[in-house]
Amino acid sequence: MLRAVGLLSRFFAALASLATLGCLALIALSVIARYGFGTPLAWIDEVAGWLVVALVMLSVAEAQRRGEHIAVEPPQRLAGTRLARAAGFIGVAGVLATGLILLDQGIETVAFSRMAGVATDIEGVPAWWLHALIPLGAGLLSIVAAAQLLTRSPPAPGDEFSARE
Repeated sequence: MLRAVGLLSRFFAALASLATLGCLALIALSVIARYGFGTPLAWIDEVAGWLVVALVMLSVAEAQRRGEHIAVEPPQRLAGTRLARAAGFIGVAGVLATGLILLDQGIETVAFSRMAGVATDIEGVPAWWLHALIPLGAGLLSIVAAAQLLTRSPPAPGDEFSARE
């Protein structure tokens, strides 16, 4: 199970990397168009924003898997091993709860934006395409957190989860 979760998480993190490169390329194109040719391309700012949302939502599960989320480390270091491990489980349970809430709300957001016909500023691009990234990322995060709880291996901050696969 851990191997499958790791592969899934890394696959979407790779897609997030592509979103990062795409964002970089679009921003470079925008700068060249604006300052080199005096013709700003307004759509680039919006698409670059979408790519930032994509890179965050597609990489959040990998950050959880690796234990790279923000954590309160000093109390864990001062506490004994059992207390630190219990704190880790509580933290991962909180991440799972948050992921499930975000998943539920993301699904509702997508349904609402589809029902209401919400569109982006770019003609022909419905907002629900962007909104769909929310439940996707939340679902991935929930899968990773659930696997960490089920296998009793929540990561310590900076401790890569894949090492225990």
